[in-house]
Amino acid sequence: MRQLSALDAQFLNAETATTAAHVAGLAILDPLDGGLDRASLAALLADRVHLSPALSLRLHQVPFALDRPYWAPDPAFSLDNHLFETALDAPGGDRELSAVVAEIHARHLDRAHPLWEMHLITGLTGGRVAVYTKVHHAAIDGVSGAETLATLLDLTPEGCTGGDPQPATAPEEPPGLVTMLAGAAMRAATHPIQMLGNLTRAAGELDAIPLAASLPGARHIAKAFRTATGDHRDRPVLPPLQVPSTPINGPITAARELAFASLPLKDVKAVAKAHGLSVNDVVMALCASGLRGWLADHDALPDQPLIAAVPVSVRTASARDQAGNQISAMIAPMPTHLADPAERLRATGETMRTVKRRFAQSRSGWLNDLCSLLPAPLTTLAVPAVFRLASVAFPPINLIISNVPGPQFPLYLCGARVLSYYPLSVLTDMSGGVNITCFSYDGMLDFGIVACPDRVDGVEGLLSHIGRALDELLEGRESDEYRVPREG
Repeated sequence: MRQLSALDAQFLNAETATTAAHVAGLAILDPLDGGLDRASLAALLADRVHLSPALSLRLHQVPFALDRPYWAPDPAFSLDNHLFETALDAPGGDRELSAVVAEIHARHLDRAHPLWEMHLITGLTGGRVAVYTKVHHAAIDGVSGAETLATLLDLTPEGCTGGDPQPATAPEEPPGLVTMLAGAAMRAATHPIQMLGNLTRAAGELDAIPLAASLPGARHIAKAFRTATGDHRDRPVLPPLQVPSTPINGPITAARELAFASLPLKDVKAVAKAHGLSVNDVVMALCASGLRGWLADHDALPDQPLIAAVPVSVRTASARDQAGNQISAMIAPMPTHLADPAERLRATGETMRTVKRRFAQSRSGWLNDLCSLLPAPLTTLAVPAVFRLASVAFPPINLIISNVPGPQFPLYLCGARVLSYYPLSVLTDMSGGVNITCFSYDGMLDFGIVACPDRVDGVEGLLSHIGRALDELLEGRESDEYRVPREG
């Protein structure tokens, strides 16, 4: 029976009355023959839920939170605890859909059951339907979330069965009380030694860790620790990672607002190809432009770059079927202080090249090392307070931006064609009041933005600025030198 990692448990510990730590996706579908309903979704889930551990396991707590929880089968599993149906009020447009999904997204998952829900949403204009699915971040990361989604989707409207039958062997039972307490005692006894190792490894990346990188002499301290552990490789020098003050950052409330839209992936690729950049570089530049526009609209544009955390999967092939997180993060300045779109794009490309080189030459496990510094009982109590304090006194980043690659061909759910898939992620006090996530699917780049309205009002305006930023780059409005032909 697998125990949650320190990073997995961090997503549980981060939950408060104002933070719900799940990731989600909103699929917009064309029912084609009108056959998508709750009964068909229930039949699909019954057939395939065993293919994804994230959908079939629940938390098994250690008494008194003396150690991190375990994943265990749910002996009382019922789809009634996970599958729901909602009808939109007329006229059933994006505004009504966004309001309903924002309300669902703000609600916490029930830890007494496997940590996921699926909501069928009917009443959309044009005969469309939507399916909103959320899974706790303790159970999945971006890559495993995409793989979980893939187990429910088909390549044709006709679909197929779940393939492998349900395992004939009985599921592994959770550890008993004595076993859990013995494990907790052993980890408590060895924690000082493990903490020293975690601290030494994390110190070697001090100049790449948010907040710590701003300490005087951080780069020299990091190099000294790496040398002491036998790592003599030179690292690229990162740009300054000082976080500017913005209205985005600060304590959040429980309210959520959403915005979602799609951009043509071929246009993003055209910009990337014209400037020798990656698609992700262009996404970062578009987000920088969107944030600059929103901050300028609110007379809150700082004169230094915003600092974004960019999640990176470090999941290996052997861990593909495991619940939990295998992620790290790159910390990247965003040139929101530059007025010219072409210069902003160029600066983003240069910054991301440096950040990627540094990440490739560094230990990717520093995030888990930091989460492991305190023993489990103290972490459970300390994390919410630390997150709230950091949001007020010293936010480590301004926001999180994530780009997850997806399939470039149509997929089907219960015979209905998936038209778009908008990813939606987590807000915390520490990471800021807005999160931008995008997913490439079937020729489009689908953006999902989650915001706390008390921090970022008018989130649709932010999304509009991102769309206009792509138009600027395609049309070369600022400079003929950076004119990119629009593909069509």
